Amino acid sequence: MPLITPASLSLELQVDQKRIRNVLRELYGTLPTGTTRWELSEEQADAVRSRLPASEASKERQWTLEVGDTVRRREIHDAFRGQQQGGISTPKSIPDILIFTDPKEGAKFGYDQFEGLREDGSYSYTGEGQEGHHEFLRGNKALRDAAADGKTVRLFRTSGTMATYVGAFTTGEPAYRTETIPDVTGAQRLGIIFNLVPLDADTTLLPPYGGKRSVSATITDWTAPNHSDIVVAQDELITTGERVVSRVEFELQADFGRWLESKGHLVKRITLPTESSTIEPDLYVESNGWIVEAKKSSGRAYVRTAIGQVLDYAHIARRAGYTVTPVILLPGHPERELLELMASLDITVVARRGDSFHVLQPDH
Repeated sequence: MPLITPASLSLELQVDQKRIRNVLRELYGTLPTGTTRWELSEEQADAVRSRLPASEASKERQWTLEVGDTVRRREIHDAFRGQQQGGISTPKSIPDILIFTDPKEGAKFGYDQFEGLREDGSYSYTGEGQEGHHEFLRGNKALRDAAADGKTVRLFRTSGTMATYVGAFTTGEPAYRTETIPDVTGAQRLGIIFNLVPLDADTTLLPPYGGKRSVSATITDWTAPNHSDIVVAQDELITTGERVVSRVEFELQADFGRWLESKGHLVKRITLPTESSTIEPDLYVESNGWIVEAKKSSGRAYVRTAIGQVLDYAHIARRAGYTVTPVILLPGHPERELLELMASLDITVVARRGDSFHVLQPDH
């Protein structure tokens, strides 16, 4: 017999789960210690139905699932009348787009190559269509236009017939990119990879990009980046889910790393696991605990972005047991008030000065 929960009843009755749980407490008291959710018999479910008959439910469909709820996928479609096939459903009864991801099943089609939770917190989601190039038709078109159409994207992680509600998302900037992916026959084709950012979601429920999540910090050798490795013309402040690095930034990192080594410092790379993904600062100076984030400009927008990133890196590193100092590397000196702001946050600033670098400690 299918499992009945307040979540599944909320879909059936179109009643808020809080009302359902209140009725359950009135009828049966509180949950036993150590039990985290109601699992109902058919008799208990009928008792709730009798207290909250369908006539009391709103005629308009409403979203009643809460983040983390697991229900049968069919119950979702029965409630909202969306398409049951494919990964993208566009029900007419609610102003939402429902998308479903099954990492295990998707790996059979190579979808895991470009799908998963990124370092910046965005989720890369492969569009629908198992054969031929992806096109902006039906679900793909609806998902691309979700933000412009004022629709919330609701993401589920599925396994077999069950679906867990991860939460509400919207499209990022840009909304998508294209990559070469295999189809069901193994032939290469152009695939649409959507860039989704969470509104209210538990991203720990999602698989990491590439399918593997680190459980501990990893330190590896540093080598000077090659300027031709990754050069992206677009502005790095646009969130793409990719690690966007300009030629200026590459040169800055490479020159700074070599300068540090000439001073006898040990320059490394460090990857840091978070609850939902893995993050990696530009440099880790093992000999003095510097966690370094480089930016190609000393302009205000770039400095503000760097502040958030380097404080995040330092926080995660400290949780992992490292003693670190957050450092921002810039191609020149920023404005004085920005220096004051970074000093107040105990961030060290390093600015290029000709062939050398000027280190500005917070107490200076």
